[in-house]
Amino acid sequence: MSELPTRCPPPPPPPRPFPPSLKKKTTLLVGEESPPPSAADSSPRSTTALPPPFPGRPSLEPGMRINGRNGGGELEGHPSPTSSQLAVADDMIENENESLRERVSDLERKLLDQGDELVCLRSTLADALRRISSLEANRAPAPTTPTSNAPDVRNGARSGGSSPHISNHVSPSTPSKDAYGSSGVRLRHPPPTSDNRETLRRVSSYAPSSMAQRRAVRYQSTGSLHSADSQQSSASASPAPSPSPTHTPAARASPSLRQQGYHHQRLQPSSPSNHSQHGLPPASSSSSSNLHISKRWSSTGDFQNMSPAHYNNSNSGGAYGQQQHHLQHHFPHANISLATRLATKSLFNLYMRPQQHSQSLKHGTRDATYNEEEGYVRMFLRGRPVILYAPSNLEGYDITKVATAPSSKLKLEWVYGYRGRDCRSNLYLLPTGEVVYFVAAAVVLHNLEEQAQRHYLGHTDDVKCIAIHPNKLLIASGQTAGHDRREGRSWKFNPPPDRTAPEAEQWPHVRIWNSVSLSTLHVIGLGEFERSICCLSFSKADGGTLLCAVDEAPDHNISIWDWQKGERGQKIAETKCSVDTVVSAEFHPMERTSIVTCGKSHIAFWNLEGGCALSKRMGIFENRDKPKYVTCLAFSQTGDVISGDSNGNIIVWGRGTNTVAKYVRGVHEGSIFSITVMKEGNVITGGGKDGKLIELDSQYSKTGLEAQLPEFIGGVRTVTEGRGGQIIVGTTKNCIAGGSLDLGLRTFTVGHTDELWALAVHPSLPQFLTGGYDKLIHLWDSQAHDVVWSKELEDKVQSATFSIDGGVIVLGTVTGRWMCLDAETKEIFSEHTDGDEPIQVMKFSPDGSLLALGSRDNNLYIYEVTDESRKYSRVGRCSGHSSYVTHLDWSTDSQYIQTNSGDYEVLYWNASLCRQIPQSSQLRDVEWATHTCTLSFGTIGVWPEGADGTDINNCDRSHDGSLMATADDFGKVKLYSYPVCQPKSLCHTYGGHSSHVTNVNFLVDDTRLISSGGADTSIMQWMLC
Repeated sequence: MSELPTRCPPPPPPPRPFPPSLKKKTTLLVGEESPPPSAADSSPRSTTALPPPFPGRPSLEPGMRINGRNGGGELEGHPSPTSSQLAVADDMIENENESLRERVSDLERKLLDQGDELVCLRSTLADALRRISSLEANRAPAPTTPTSNAPDVRNGARSGGSSPHISNHVSPSTPSKDAYGSSGVRLRHPPPTSDNRETLRRVSSYAPSSMAQRRAVRYQSTGSLHSADSQQSSASASPAPSPSPTHTPAARASPSLRQQGYHHQRLQPSSPSNHSQHGLPPASSSSSSNLHISKRWSSTGDFQNMSPAHYNNSNSGGAYGQQQHHLQHHFPHANISLATRLATKSLFNLYMRPQQHSQSLKHGTRDATYNEEEGYVRMFLRGRPVILYAPSNLEGYDITKVATAPSSKLKLEWVYGYRGRDCRSNLYLLPTGEVVYFVAAAVVLHNLEEQAQRHYLGHTDDVKCIAIHPNKLLIASGQTAGHDRREGRSWKFNPPPDRTAPEAEQWPHVRIWNSVSLSTLHVIGLGEFERSICCLSFSKADGGTLLCAVDEAPDHNISIWDWQKGERGQKIAETKCSVDTVVSAEFHPMERTSIVTCGKSHIAFWNLEGGCALSKRMGIFENRDKPKYVTCLAFSQTGDVISGDSNGNIIVWGRGTNTVAKYVRGVHEGSIFSITVMKEGNVITGGGKDGKLIELDSQYSKTGLEAQLPEFIGGVRTVTEGRGGQIIVGTTKNCIAGGSLDLGLRTFTVGHTDELWALAVHPSLPQFLTGGYDKLIHLWDSQAHDVVWSKELEDKVQSATFSIDGGVIVLGTVTGRWMCLDAETKEIFSEHTDGDEPIQVMKFSPDGSLLALGSRDNNLYIYEVTDESRKYSRVGRCSGHSSYVTHLDWSTDSQYIQTNSGDYEVLYWNASLCRQIPQSSQLRDVEWATHTCTLSFGTIGVWPEGADGTDINNCDRSHDGSLMATADDFGKVKLYSYPVCQPKSLCHTYGGHSSHVTNVNFLVDDTRLISSGGADTSIMQWMLC
């Protein structure tokens, strides 16, 4: 590998001629070149160097000039100066040089300060514009025309629906929080305990109180890419909600109507049922015809050429014919052609290619048929038929109809979590006070003072790195390669041929976007990167005209982009970076063409030559021990490169060189994961193993200030400078803390670190609980946007549920153990074991007298609950499934249970007898207290026509019975109108998760929806609007 020569200084300007009167008094600086001698003065002169006039001062080299011409030291017509005269002259020159250097340094400092002031002013102006826009949007009057699909939104609640338990009104007197302080929010919390490891909270004003005395908390909703239509980003890559057809759905049903199940859609009330309370419902009869799907379809565009009459030709006495007749009666102008509306968006994942299935294997709802005589729908999952019985008095059901999307929509309100376990340099502070970081496929802009979040949702898969432009307004974020789970195709190795196709968004790429408007400005590198972008950096010396990106491919290619050329930028240079892992790449802040990269066993200094070629010099460690990893980079105020390594040492590399200028040993025990140079010149280092934050002065000596992170939030992953000399720290356990070394740090973001499956919603408070394979459980408050308490367990958590009164939490683990703990004190008071397989699902009966547990050992366990949910006695075991139990629901009378299994079975049980009810048609009219089973007549439409049975992980029906949300394997949350009994059902689709979404749940007042990610470990809170 070729070495570049040492950087040479630029050639000096030509000397300026002096007047003859000043010719003999001219004095040049030491090291300055003299003009060539004239012909008259060509006599040979002595070239011997003069001795240094002062000890320690370098000698004058031949050719250097003091007073006169070349080196001889003799002036015209004068004898040679004495040593004392030379000393005086040399001292005067040194003083003048020092004065000039100080003046230049002051000018540079003023220039930098003015640049910072300009950035702050520009950012403040942008933030003011954003707030004005947000206020105008919030104050905009709700549409009053009867044709509007948007609900009347007042104070964050839907008018016409049930009143929420907690107001979402924004009070002008709501106290704001300082950067790391707490607000005046008072929330219920358990008594203090000495177990600091189990307790995390930022809201210091939690006070013990009864549930009835809980104060209402009011918070301001924030903007995101999935906000109102008028505020959506024009360049968001997340799929927009699917459009509704011409007719506006009816208003949301009240809770009383929800208890009637499907009856609120019927034309005529059904005759009273003859079954007794404890007996089995009788079988019902239906008319005799058989309808079949006449064509295959993959999106709403298939109905482009159909007339509106096609959707209104059903029997007027049927449920859906009656619904459309009702809508046309109240909205006579809604007879616009459906073709344009229905052909705009696909019903399913916009990023997935249609799957080519084998002719011998039937999937999903594409081949579904309806037997009107028996009153059931037959659909197929992986070639296996699934029979789903409709309610007995559902008349006029047409399986070919298209169900409309709901008028309600979701808006991402809050994202819980942070990705620090495997990503570096992912935490930055904007001049507006917003902290920028990412988790899953969302980039979060978290305002610590206002306790508000905004979100950029343009990515389609995991975000791996971000970089801030020197103007502090633009942000670049890079994502990993997506994966088409339907076809098993990895875009890492099999990209689509067309870069403009929707599938191209699954390629790894970089998105440059505006942090104020959240609009995408440029999409760079589609088809150019192989796996994922692991490092990004804007050039700093030239104002950010260039962008450096490192691909996480085997060769770790480094590329330089002129990102402002066109919408997709222009690559100006690319080369192999290293066969080993690269963890950081940074442009030098003072040299436009200089880049530094580091990683496993190397640090490299790059130079962009001629604007089109990259040359590299490897760092020379000389006789020092070469570290296994160079883990982080920073730049001193003088331009030196500072690196930290896996041995806990700091190495200072001289500016413009690839050699070690200073070596500081043993700063940390273990790896140094982050180095930050503060504005005052001090250096903060963070240890990933010892969890320490240590301050060094500008000479890299310890000042004595240091802080120790608590063990339960992990080691230091990244450190960034905050406001007022404070620091913000991201940790290896996906937490974020802030504060100072002398006053201490405070945690304001907590997250999970492993796959997340357990999600349970409190039955009366706006709280929810999550648990994962990291053996942690967190109780969250959805209005304070913070964790109430946390607890670490011995086993991985698979499932969770609250008792009817919310005082007891039951947790299921992957070992077959399940335990009960007090929701206030976190004390575990009971433990049980059923089998040695994970407890997949658990749920209390509506009357609280029974508890059902669905296990991966194919069994359903029933327990009797007494003594205020503190005593559990086993009633029996329900056997009959041929695969593991995935979902269960109780009937409203607590008599029956319906379950789904991993092999797509739908079984029904008598809970008190622990017996299976083989005649499933006898339970077709039972009302279910909840609806989380993904296989039922009310959830036919949630299955894509090519579904294989594992695509839908979970679903949940809103408490008022008007909406259904689903969590799928494609990282999407979908919102449907309930019941979803039409195979062709339109929906609103929302992105943000980058992995399979494991669970969704509506909060008790139906104002918010909680979704949990699997491998992305994120929790997202959606507001209904």
